[in-house]
Amino acid sequence: MKNSILFFVFVSFTSICLGQIHEVGASLGGSNFVGDVGNNTYFYPNKPAGAVFYKYNWNPKVALRATFSYLPITGNDEDADTKFRKDRGINFSNTIKELAVGIEYNFYEYDLSSDDKTWTPYLLLELAGFNYSNVSSYTPTGQVNYGNKTSYAIPFGIGYKSKLYGTLAFALEAKFRYTFEDDLDFVSKDTPNIKIEGTGNDWYMFTGISLIYTFGRPSCYTKGL
Repeated sequence: MKNSILFFVFVSFTSICLGQIHEVGASLGGSNFVGDVGNNTYFYPNKPAGAVFYKYNWNPKVALRATFSYLPITGNDEDADTKFRKDRGINFSNTIKELAVGIEYNFYEYDLSSDDKTWTPYLLLELAGFNYSNVSSYTPTGQVNYGNKTSYAIPFGIGYKSKLYGTLAFALEAKFRYTFEDDLDFVSKDTPNIKIEGTGNDWYMFTGISLIYTFGRPSCYTKGL
């Protein structure tokens, strides 16, 4: 009896290990910013941006993911949708470098090795650390000293992925980041001689298309285990 139990545990563990599926890919698209400067539309990609990522398919519904993103952001009050900002007339440019880890949940079972589970919409939730340029201090004469700052964000989004050919797939994805900072645009309530409309934290977004390569053994759950 003891040998039978050990054999069953070994077979189960082996099946799980051999059932791993991995994905690597790259995304290209556009980034945009919502804060104290410029347009406040969340779907408004206005700078080319990109990302590389790795995913581990835990089961047909859940994938664990890690992503590095390079996201230039810009804002110009001339593009704003309020008279206050248009009259103020300031602009900025910054670059965000982000590393995020999180989870992806598929609406339907997803498995490229099957014949009928090769596409699905999905939701994602991550925790991210990011680096950007900021205003570190002001001199008595009003000159600006710039620095670099690292902070955290909560990315979440929605996407659609589908098999393309063989082990290749593609995805369309929109991801939104809520940050704990209010100075990605170099403007905050502490900025001298600049009026702002509110004190909410900044957001940045990415919308794009991904090419995905899948490798590893076909997942054991397709065999019914």
